[in-house]
Amino acid sequence: MAYTTINDPSAYFQIAEYTGNSSSNSATNTGNVNLQPDFIWGKCRSTTKSHYLYDSSRGTEKRLSCNSTAAEADNTNGVTAFNSDGFGISSGNTENDNGESYVAWQWVANGGTVTTVAESGNNPGFTRQTSSESGFSIISYTGTGSAGTIAHGLPSTPEWIIFKKRTATSDWDSYHVSIGNGKRMELTNEAQATADTTFMNNTLPTSTNITVGTSANTNTDAATYICYAWSPVQGYSRMGTYVGNSSTNGAFNWCGFKPAWVIIKCFTGANDSWIIIDIKRNTVNPMNARLFPDLTNAESTSQDIIDCLSNGFKLRTADTAYNGGRSYLWVAFADQPFVTSTGVPTTAR
Repeated sequence: MAYTTINDPSAYFQIAEYTGNSSSNSATNTGNVNLQPDFIWGKCRSTTKSHYLYDSSRGTEKRLSCNSTAAEADNTNGVTAFNSDGFGISSGNTENDNGESYVAWQWVANGGTVTTVAESGNNPGFTRQTSSESGFSIISYTGTGSAGTIAHGLPSTPEWIIFKKRTATSDWDSYHVSIGNGKRMELTNEAQATADTTFMNNTLPTSTNITVGTSANTNTDAATYICYAWSPVQGYSRMGTYVGNSSTNGAFNWCGFKPAWVIIKCFTGANDSWIIIDIKRNTVNPMNARLFPDLTNAESTSQDIIDCLSNGFKLRTADTAYNGGRSYLWVAFADQPFVTSTGVPTTAR
């Protein structure tokens, strides 16, 4: 059995809950260690509002929303600081409406410190900050309009990549290892995987590079993009797929850790929303509280979805959106590894 190199996932990923106050506010992390986030993805749980995404490469007050195709917005009332134990927020309605409940998922990259690489031929120029330990890169690049490569800096080949044009309207195109290089998924909507050879130039990512093609969503000449890329790390992160069985005794998905956060999407046969489940909003099995990356909807608890276990998760719904006779992709990040770096099994909390 392979052992993890990350005994405490809270050093690289944490979830915060907070209540809005329409004034100066903060979301505070409560993990085993203080976490200063580099990528923040948040959502109001209690009412209809857009998701909000900020990162320390683009800086504070630069908001994107994965449920919207809109360009990046200058938002002085949004995230105001990346703090040592969370982040600061101003009076924005999306991030801090008075009395509303929020959740924020946060990842560490490189503390906002970036590496800069100049444009070379058809290869985009970019800035990149990377956590090689946790397999996460934030890449801001300028398109060339011609197929080219971007060095991702990750310790292994990325298996989940998200792209968004910052300077104009565009979909949020994503790559997942389970659907291959000739298709894309869109966080912006509920569509199944779509054939598109221009998305990544029909080229799989490698241990060194991400290829971008001629698609307007990933590589328009002179347009600015943001890219979030993850490679799997034993005991901390995993990307996978399963085939549904239309039963509440559904598939078990091995992760090698107790998941803290899981995203699921059907990619064949039907159009169904993405869902996110986490252990901060769900404290007991079966878990039912879910949010939808492609929608502004409030949190739904209408049905049981998964059991979160010490080494993975198991489907507990017969709903075709999540467990019909179709194929589904997923990504998970850890609460704690099943086996530590010294080979000692942990006990799930």
